[in-house]
Amino acid sequence: MDKHTYLAHDAVGLANLVKKKEVSPKELVETAFERLEEVNPLLNAVVRTRYEKVLEEAEQLHIEDKPFAGVPILLKDISQSIKGEPLTSGSKLFIDNIARQDSNYVARLRQAGFLFLGHTNTPEFGLKNITEPEIHGPTRNPWDTQYSSGGSSGGAAASVASGIVPIAGASDGGGSIRIPASFTGLFGLKPTRGRTPVGPGVGRQWQGASIDFVLSRSVRDSAALLDVLQTIQPEAAFQTPLFPGSYFEEIKKQTKQKFRIAFTTQSPVDTPVSEEARHAIYKTVQWLEEQGHEVEERTNNVDGIRLMENYYIMNNGEIAGMVDSIEKALGRAITAKDMEIVAWVLNVAGKSVTAAEFTQSIAEWDVAAAQMAEFHQTYDLFITPATAYSAPKIGELTQTEIEIAELMKISELTKADQLKFVYDMFEPSLTYTPFTQLANLTGQPAISIPVHLTNKGLPLGVQFMAPKGKEDWLLNIAYQIEQSDLWIGMKGNPMYPAV
Repeated sequence: MDKHTYLAHDAVGLANLVKKKEVSPKELVETAFERLEEVNPLLNAVVRTRYEKVLEEAEQLHIEDKPFAGVPILLKDISQSIKGEPLTSGSKLFIDNIARQDSNYVARLRQAGFLFLGHTNTPEFGLKNITEPEIHGPTRNPWDTQYSSGGSSGGAAASVASGIVPIAGASDGGGSIRIPASFTGLFGLKPTRGRTPVGPGVGRQWQGASIDFVLSRSVRDSAALLDVLQTIQPEAAFQTPLFPGSYFEEIKKQTKQKFRIAFTTQSPVDTPVSEEARHAIYKTVQWLEEQGHEVEERTNNVDGIRLMENYYIMNNGEIAGMVDSIEKALGRAITAKDMEIVAWVLNVAGKSVTAAEFTQSIAEWDVAAAQMAEFHQTYDLFITPATAYSAPKIGELTQTEIEIAELMKISELTKADQLKFVYDMFEPSLTYTPFTQLANLTGQPAISIPVHLTNKGLPLGVQFMAPKGKEDWLLNIAYQIEQSDLWIGMKGNPMYPAV
């Protein structure tokens, strides 16, 4: 298979070629690796491959009754484990970690016929909106390699936006699908809490804030993947009713549903928003009004600053709990030398958080969810910028040696000062991405749609949020936009040849 034919097809398209026996799974894998070898030295998107193993799996694959038989995919180097393969979570603490089993998410993809090429780069423990872990180095943006592809699914985004694979495994605990989608011109859907598999061994990720899904170039790929991945797990902490029918078949009907839509360009945490991001919103609003949707400028009633404070309390507690478990497993204390500074700061702060404080912070998530449920009684969809700015430069948001030395002083602070310290540590990165965390804490589905190129030639997405369980509304509006001139996709991407 030639490169241009490969790049011209999304995952659904490649699967159809396999079904018609116009191409074999082995040929797809070989072409994907040719592309990987061509672009990955520039991008550092993929940190680990399994060439011989996946070629053997391609040869043995039975394509019958598998919707994505033979389609190459990359997985994220955190939570998306393949039995017998390393999974580092972007941390030197897990450099020798070997997965004992497929994750439930990976098992579903395997059943659908996907072939796993390897794992993509991610920041340590998925804690950042950039992908620059010490153990693997920075992942670069295919649109301009001076810039970041975002995080924490930055390796996944760069892999899709450069054409290594048509679709890649990703996860989203605070925007980690939508942020890199915005920065790289991709379509990024974070499904409703409880929609996709978790575990085994856990019933929730980040108290329900984090969910596994994919990054894609096309709306139909994400719709078809939601058909494959939606589930009700009896052992999981959260379930959402299965969508009756098929998301993929629903968008094929091309029903142009009319929506009541609210939008805002105001940052929920009172940080600045670029003129480019505002422009992306205004031109999207104009298009929506031209299509007959009812659109009104309106903010919600959620206290965004308080919401982020509660989000960071969860981060503190999660990292401190994880470190405690690692110490018990290793039989030794974990020190600052074992991890990067952001995780260390969260670990120290988390040791001061009481059970009561943690519980109260999670309860405030539910208050925000109730406020958004009431908001959606009036408005079907809520639009914001996906990110307040286009991608930052490589290294811009990674702490300097001087900053690291200051952050190491966290243990000298009172508990109240530690919590403020964490907020201040994240503020430079939060300024880029203040809009995405709301959907994670309320459990709602949300998407980033590629609609704008900045004067620098970098993509910017617009975020749509919907009530819980209404991914079909998001896919409907996204499919409408995909058929219009508003959608930029890979147009203008110098690393994605015109096909």
